[in-house]
Amino acid sequence: MARPATLSTAAVLIAALGGIAYALVPQTTSNPTVHAADYGPPTTLQEPVVRPEDLRATLSVLAADSLEGRRAGTPGAAKAARFIAAEMRRHGLEPGGDDGYLQRVPLAWVTRPDGTRRLVLPDGGVDTIPADRRADDANVIGVIRGSDPALRDEAVIIAAHFDHVGIRAPDETGDSIYNGADDDASGVVALLEIARAIRLGPAPKRTLIFLAATAEESGMLGTRWYIENPVVPMERTVANLSIEMIGRPDSLAGGPGKAWLTGYERSTMGDALRAAGIPIVPDPRPEQNFFLRSDNAPFAFRGIPAHTLSSYNMHGDYHRPSDEVDRIDFDHMARVVEAAIRATRILADGEAPTWKPGGRPEPPQRR
Repeated sequence: MARPATLSTAAVLIAALGGIAYALVPQTTSNPTVHAADYGPPTTLQEPVVRPEDLRATLSVLAADSLEGRRAGTPGAAKAARFIAAEMRRHGLEPGGDDGYLQRVPLAWVTRPDGTRRLVLPDGGVDTIPADRRADDANVIGVIRGSDPALRDEAVIIAAHFDHVGIRAPDETGDSIYNGADDDASGVVALLEIARAIRLGPAPKRTLIFLAATAEESGMLGTRWYIENPVVPMERTVANLSIEMIGRPDSLAGGPGKAWLTGYERSTMGDALRAAGIPIVPDPRPEQNFFLRSDNAPFAFRGIPAHTLSSYNMHGDYHRPSDEVDRIDFDHMARVVEAAIRATRILADGEAPTWKPGGRPEPPQRR
């Protein structure tokens, strides 16, 4: 999750191989005519049960020290993207990128007056970026095509960002790798579990886009690039549910297994999910402005009802090296993921959410 206003604008190769699993992932190649059927069914045919041990295994790869905090534009983020792409393939998703599952995002490094570097999304694409300033990065996109003749051309985007903040000054223990287990490896693991569960069940009525976005921590750059280069046009995208920081229970949301929805009062999405028994409440900390601090915000600015599901409890490990796998409550997380699977079904098969009067946010003015 991005910081407030300081930023303007996330199994089982796994347990035995731990943090080196990404090294076994083959590179994908571009093939715009490939469909999910070419990749076969998922590798398991059992009912889609969410098991805490599976969540731990997948999250342990994404939050491993060997990925060096997954900062956008670095080799660690590229390793994470390849691992996520391999998981999408394993679950039988159709590739939705311009290079298999990878959607290349042209980013450039710029130097601040204090000598530190940040990433930007330059106008004009990769050809306008000097070679020594280019950052190799990509979103990871998988697709499950809709089955209903009246709804299959509409899309719902399920999203999480896989980047974090990389390597920084060490903390009091000497740890300098900001692994981001909760922020937002937890959301990416949820995204993959949702995709697996949907593929094991009936085909959704609407098309589902599973977007693992890069560079959220740098200003939601990956999501902004996707919006300009969507799999399904934005005018046919009816909803976005982003998932961020679900690794620990929040007492203000009701404790273990419960979550909250940013901007709940702005659209009909929250009411529809709660009416169906999804265990969510409105954001209990509206003063933090979480609605505009995650990857749902660029979709909302484009007029798409878009919200983030979270159970972030303001824990002190946020953007710290101590945001580690051993701090995650996997029993709680499994229950939230199960709820997110049900929520995805409702968004895919039910009535499309709409903004309530005054709920749609105004896009920020460009400077």
